[in-house]
Amino acid sequence: MNYQGTLSKMQTEFGNPIQYYLVFENSFLNLNQLLGKPMEIEFQGYQCLNCGKAKKIFRQGFCYDCFMSSPAVGDWIMKPELSTAHLDIEDRDLEYEKRVQLQPHVVYLALSSEVKVGVTRKTQVPTRWIDQGAVQAIPIVEVPNRYLAGITEVALKNHFADKTNWQKMLKNEYLHMDLIAERNKVFDWLPTEVKDYFPKEEKIIQLDFPVLQYPKKVTSLNLDKTPNFSGTLTGIKGQYLIFEDGTVFNVRTYEGYVVKMSL
Repeated sequence: MNYQGTLSKMQTEFGNPIQYYLVFENSFLNLNQLLGKPMEIEFQGYQCLNCGKAKKIFRQGFCYDCFMSSPAVGDWIMKPELSTAHLDIEDRDLEYEKRVQLQPHVVYLALSSEVKVGVTRKTQVPTRWIDQGAVQAIPIVEVPNRYLAGITEVALKNHFADKTNWQKMLKNEYLHMDLIAERNKVFDWLPTEVKDYFPKEEKIIQLDFPVLQYPKKVTSLNLDKTPNFSGTLTGIKGQYLIFEDGTVFNVRTYEGYVVKMSL
């Protein structure tokens, strides 16, 4: 059976285990059902997720022109502390920026390879933690806009990592830490304007990924260099497909690539 379409990040459904879906324009795949089965991925071209044109993807599923102009990929996306919508200051499109920035955001600790600090919109809990391959996560504060979340993250970066070691995450190698104890340390490190948002208690969220076998070594599949790949799917974690031979495929990296998947 063949499926063809433009890759976008896998859709997920929280459960035990997490359910993963690849959604194309006219079809979708529940990837959990394919565990233990062979799969072929064939690169066929590009389609920008913003303008829809068959232009080479530059970054985050966008062609160069869209990446340089779209408000959906402004610098404040990766660096929330650069958000300015709360000041009525436009970056690329103030209406869009207000819609995204001026809503509740959560600053959290997540355990994927080590304990890391991160920011996400409240509506993206627990999706953000799933996408990072975290086995546990706990909120620190919920604040009313992205700027406050950003300055909180910046303050806590002095004490926690802010990036995931993707290779360790995929091999399921992580430090066994008490996230509640780690969270309880942070109050004195928070910016003054955020301290009133710090609740006394929060619960740990456990995440269970559909993996039959974790690899001992991982090799990343590059569709530009290897446009045709076949392997047996043995796991899904974060936004990665894990294959029996240790090859891993980051779906998020190849957003905007048109592929044919043969099952």
